[in-house]
Amino acid sequence: MKTSVNDKLLQDDVMSELDYDPKVDAAHIGVSVDDGAVTLTGHVRSHAARIAAVRAAERIYGVTAVADEIEVRLPSSGVRNDVDIAEAIASQRNWNTVVPASVDVEVRNGWVTLRGEVDWPYQREEAEGAVIHLQGVCGVTNKITIKPRPNLGDVEQRVHQAFQRQADIDARSIWATAEGGTVTLHGNVRTFAERRHAQHAAEAAPGVTKILNRILVLPGPNPE
Repeated sequence: MKTSVNDKLLQDDVMSELDYDPKVDAAHIGVSVDDGAVTLTGHVRSHAARIAAVRAAERIYGVTAVADEIEVRLPSSGVRNDVDIAEAIASQRNWNTVVPASVDVEVRNGWVTLRGEVDWPYQREEAEGAVIHLQGVCGVTNKITIKPRPNLGDVEQRVHQAFQRQADIDARSIWATAEGGTVTLHGNVRTFAERRHAQHAAEAAPGVTKILNRILVLPGPNPE
């Protein structure tokens, strides 16, 4: 498939951002773009670098989707056995006041799986954030669930009010529907950052146990 001029410019922007971000070693990362959808390939030396590369691509105006096909290849000095990784995670948890003891951890061949129940979505994110930078971690599967909470009123209204309060979100273009504790986000935004802000705002509403983010990224004309 022939690459359009816009896709080529977008590819250049993503590659420049990867080179610019000090958390990313872009030397072995490939970037392809098809109608605004970015695919990242190649390999990096840590799971944290992989996440950083995806976040860098998502920051670029005009990107509508990011497919992560990057492989983690640990250097010989970074390889740790599963017992060492599990002990390092246990040590992290002892010092972390956010991640509750209800979170269970399994390590297999450097891949970490998180399970258990927490009270709030931010605790689920914190649990993952506590392990992604540990040496020897190749990847993380987050299976932590949110505890069901009593009905605390109109969840949809609470989410909509949160959208209206926050300057990083255009509440005119997105909305939420709720069924029990599951909230589905609809509409469109101009950047991945706004999409992420909307999800974080919705997750903070009392009574929310799960977010289905159906918001589309539709950049439109370049603001320049």
